[in-house]
Amino acid sequence: MTSTTFIHTSDLQIGMERGFLGSDGQARFNAARLASIDKLGELAAEVGADFIVVAGDVFEHNSLSPQTTGRAREALAHLDVPVYLLPGNHDPLVADSIFFRTQAEGIHVIGDSEPIPVADGVELVGAPYLSKRSNHDLVAAALEPLEPIETIRVAVGHGQVESRTSEDDAELIDLSLVEDKIRAGAIDYLALGDTHSAMPLGSTGAVWFSGAPETTAFHEVDKDAGENNSGKALAVTIEKTAAGNASVTVEQHQLGEWRFEALSAELATSQDVDHFIEKLKAYPHKDRTVIKYGLQGTLGIHDTQRLQHELEALEPVFADLRERGRTMDLHLAPSEDELADLDLSGYAAGALEEIIADMDADPVARDAANLLFRLSSPGARKGAK
Repeated sequence: MTSTTFIHTSDLQIGMERGFLGSDGQARFNAARLASIDKLGELAAEVGADFIVVAGDVFEHNSLSPQTTGRAREALAHLDVPVYLLPGNHDPLVADSIFFRTQAEGIHVIGDSEPIPVADGVELVGAPYLSKRSNHDLVAAALEPLEPIETIRVAVGHGQVESRTSEDDAELIDLSLVEDKIRAGAIDYLALGDTHSAMPLGSTGAVWFSGAPETTAFHEVDKDAGENNSGKALAVTIEKTAAGNASVTVEQHQLGEWRFEALSAELATSQDVDHFIEKLKAYPHKDRTVIKYGLQGTLGIHDTQRLQHELEALEPVFADLRERGRTMDLHLAPSEDELADLDLSGYAAGALEEIIADMDADPVARDAANLLFRLSSPGARKGAK
């Protein structure tokens, strides 16, 4: 029997920028993405892995700064096991490829589809991107000539598969062909990159997206959609008998430290405001958490002011905390008691009436109303005396 354990990851996208983070957040985000390489090495040691394979998009693009490129090369070169890098659509193996600047001992770039021996009785077959786009199924082209073998063969690809999209795209991966090759014993596992959430595909249990080791996009919490299982790496163990029968075990391991989450909430009462604010306060590690929120409903003056005050206090604590404009539908509707409490007359009362009529459709009117409420509240008037 031949066996191997290896780490499957992808989409490190070293050098990725997120404009909403600001300079401080971006610097820490960059550091976390580089640190994920060290964590992959620690995981490899923990599970006794023979090698690490990165299934595409190691880098955000081919034109990163010498500092970013050099630090990534150093981190990859200091891994205690060999690492095999597949060029993806973000970092294709073109004439000015970043991979020509990251060569070092222990770093192996999968530059074609020739089998690569990686351990005793184990080989890799890759389907690298040699241009930004492909006009055919790269994985199918790499797998079609392969015949069944008694030893272990791991395929490495990058891109979407036909079962996950209705698009008519020539570069989509033919999942049925892949699984036919697995059942025939021509390959034993397909390590995929491109989707940033870890997930299995098909019915064999031997085709997986590893997901990105650090989050890159938002998890739609209420729908459990979007990037809902990132920050993972896979430890894959394959055992294959002399008769060519293989068993595959895949374990997910949490590596990521950052969270990007999209929240939605319906606010109509003080209790709703309390619940939403407490939900935000409950997040650990706010300095590496990004939240965009959409609020719907109607609140009175005091609840609106309290909500704004709490959000303003939390904003500098999070890596980023902001409204999601297209899902914001929160209306200000002062009660009769609240309006009476303002005790406005003359020009101010007329101005308030006009502002209230416009504020549902006009953000400037909402801001003006809030300012007027703050200036006109009993507490504000008392403090001005």
